[in-house]
Amino acid sequence: MGKLYLIPTPVGNLEDITFRAVNLLKSCDLILAEDTRTSSYLLKHYGIETRMHSHHKFNEHRSVSNLVERLLGGEQIALISDAGTPSISDPGFLLVRACVEAGVDVECLPGATAFVPALVESGLPSDRFCFEGFLPQKKGRQTRLKLLADETRTMIFYESPYRVVKTLGQLAEHLGGERQASVSREISKLYAETVRGTLESLIIHFTANEPRGEFVIVVAGR
Repeated sequence: MGKLYLIPTPVGNLEDITFRAVNLLKSCDLILAEDTRTSSYLLKHYGIETRMHSHHKFNEHRSVSNLVERLLGGEQIALISDAGTPSISDPGFLLVRACVEAGVDVECLPGATAFVPALVESGLPSDRFCFEGFLPQKKGRQTRLKLLADETRTMIFYESPYRVVKTLGQLAEHLGGERQASVSREISKLYAETVRGTLESLIIHFTANEPRGEFVIVVAGR
């Protein structure tokens, strides 16, 4: 029986990876990567020569059954995403579910996840929180925002630089412009930045300063 390893990769600095993760990537039979071109930089940096196959949201439905067969046949397979922990707003869930149903061992290594440093750095309560990831882009977006207006826990969202101002505006509309929030971008990279304030002040800041990089928005609960 083989085993599926979900291996977190750095969200910024390439040194944010564990020794065990590197050793497993070197010793496994196959690495499934969200984007092989992106992952090749990390693998080259650590001298990892294990062959890679693409595994992303556009092909995972077709490839899951074949991968489970290979695992049942004894292969050790590692799944990585472009950055962070697989299955957290990235591909992985379908393969893990299929492995669990087939009785294949699954292990997720501890490691980099963008929302944890953003939450801790925000200064907002971190004992209770809800991770929302990316809000629906169209269908269901307004419904979700209305439900979150009554959420008492700290809320965490992922967002692209192209929609940050729009999302902050919608959050202010449904939660109130005076709600405290924090926005972190480029976590663990050279130009990492965390800006804190009310949703209204954050809208002003990112309207005046063009958003760049990947963003995590942390918002206080009601």
